[in-house]
Amino acid sequence: MTSAFESHAEMLRISDLHAFYGESHILHGIDLQVARGECVTLLGRNGSGRSTTLKSILGLVGRRSGSIMVNGNEVIAEPTHRMARHGVGYVPEERAIFASLTAEENLLLPPQVSSGGMSVDEIYGMFPNLLERRNSPGTKLSGGEQQMLAMARVLRTGAKLLLLDEITEGLAPVIVKKLGEVITELKSRGFTIVLVEQNFRFAAPLADRHYVLEHGEIIATIQKDELPGRMDWLHQTLGV
Repeated sequence: MTSAFESHAEMLRISDLHAFYGESHILHGIDLQVARGECVTLLGRNGSGRSTTLKSILGLVGRRSGSIMVNGNEVIAEPTHRMARHGVGYVPEERAIFASLTAEENLLLPPQVSSGGMSVDEIYGMFPNLLERRNSPGTKLSGGEQQMLAMARVLRTGAKLLLLDEITEGLAPVIVKKLGEVITELKSRGFTIVLVEQNFRFAAPLADRHYVLEHGEIIATIQKDELPGRMDWLHQTLGV
């Protein structure tokens, strides 16, 4: 399937990114690039700075410095509520599904902020479970259904850069497999994806490149074709 976007333009470039929570200095000069239509993973042990990197892109940290370019625009000074207008969509680890709303009401809640958002019919085609459960309240959805809904909600907004934080956490293998298929489909449609993921077996076949973080710094960048030769080192570093 041909991409709806030009193929090799840079979607995200982070340069010398530092992030702080209060007095705590969490990120120490992160540099990474993601081309349009790529999927990259941020790997590392808990506390290595992976989720903080995603939150820094969105401005959800106390203080940050450096450069964050999204689709050619500098956004380091942008407030969080404006990031959706730059085509950034975020699926947080906690999913943030509204319990009192139905699945479909949850899906329709965020506004479409840029053109090219997926229609409800397209989303139901990608997530048939949500079509079946569209009238169920958020409290009645399984963890896997909530995760699908959290992703689906972002796709409606017109986001082109997806920041996905631990989307397979605690989910059944059949749901994990489905999420892998969805990411493959989104890549084929030209979406750009940054994945924070503990489940390396899930992430490895999806990603074009892996950034390995330790103590708020990137200690290695591993291209997909280099992965077989780096597996022993990765297992040792990640403790998996």
